[in-house]
Amino acid sequence: MTTTDPSTLVPLHRLHFEEPGPPRLGELPGGAPAWLVSRYADVRQVLSDPRFGRSRLYAADAPALSDVPDLVNNPDLMFNQDGPDHLRLRRTLRRAFTPRAVARWRPWIAAIVEQLLDRLEDRPQPADVVEEFTLPLPVAVISRLMGLDESARDRMRHWSEHAFSDGSHSGEEVESVLKEFSAFGAELLTERRRAPGDDLISSLVRAADEEGGLPEAQLVSLVCGLVVGGHDSTMTMLGNALLYLLGERPESWPRIGADEEAAGRAADRLIHLVPLGDDRGTARHAAVDTEVGGVVIPAGAVVLADCGAANGDPAVFPRHTRDDLFAPLEAPTLSFGAGAHYCLGAWLARTELQIALHRLSARFPGLRLAEPADAVLWRTGTTSRSPRRLGVRW
Repeated sequence: MTTTDPSTLVPLHRLHFEEPGPPRLGELPGGAPAWLVSRYADVRQVLSDPRFGRSRLYAADAPALSDVPDLVNNPDLMFNQDGPDHLRLRRTLRRAFTPRAVARWRPWIAAIVEQLLDRLEDRPQPADVVEEFTLPLPVAVISRLMGLDESARDRMRHWSEHAFSDGSHSGEEVESVLKEFSAFGAELLTERRRAPGDDLISSLVRAADEEGGLPEAQLVSLVCGLVVGGHDSTMTMLGNALLYLLGERPESWPRIGADEEAAGRAADRLIHLVPLGDDRGTARHAAVDTEVGGVVIPAGAVVLADCGAANGDPAVFPRHTRDDLFAPLEAPTLSFGAGAHYCLGAWLARTELQIALHRLSARFPGLRLAEPADAVLWRTGTTSRSPRRLGVRW
């Protein structure tokens, strides 16, 4: 369950997770039973084993995962498909997000970063690094990739707040915004079919035509997921990373700017250690009785895989290296999931975070917070959370 009361919120790097243990019976926010899985090996199994799927979570007789409609719980979303349906959608995107493809984007991503840093340097101090950097950077990157115009950029934040609503918006409000958003996605697909270009949506249309038989509703959901997911996660990661680095790890800041490889390792650690929000599990449905960590989870059960707790499992990630920002990870992080539903945008998100932190530190090695970290105001209302404003000096 997401916490939205500002008085109870702490920086996400300070969230407390229970010690990982065997699977145990708990409950969903609405009170329905669910199995909680928290050890690294167990979470990785649940996320990778095809016996634990997503699509059955949206059957007519399944308990509701959310009180309001949102994009994340739309059955047409690629993340909520399983088996052949999921693979067909995934194939339409997989080639676009390979490490080799993302590597070709590095020069123009870096150019966007430098343009924003030029603007930041001209601002009076203290400057708001959220307004000047962590928000416009991922918006500019996903807009360039997808060929979006200024009007879409302006509406992106509004769509994200409702697509990833934490339940603080009314169902009617969310439905209205998502209807508008879906109409935008459908229109964008129509435009790219009529006049294709070299953007991501055009390549998606070409791949979908080659694949054949993909329902239009699933393609629309895919486009909408790319639009809001492509900027929201990176904005959240970057804002929370800066709060942690400048507030609690200032001694590490100059090294990030001096060594790009070290910045990459720090980006990996930050993605691993700092959650995107307060949610404590990604849900799956058990198709058959399945043993996980010595416990049999019964067929039909809902399973919550706690990636945050698993990422801190001392059996895999020793405590003595947990706070070493420049040590390579001992095992793959679960922040981007695992298995068939592993996040296709992971490499892009990691690249943006590395370039952004490295160039920001290189340009402003003396960057520091203008106010105590505990005084930060949080952007709430969505399942992700990051500073609404972050004043800095240099």
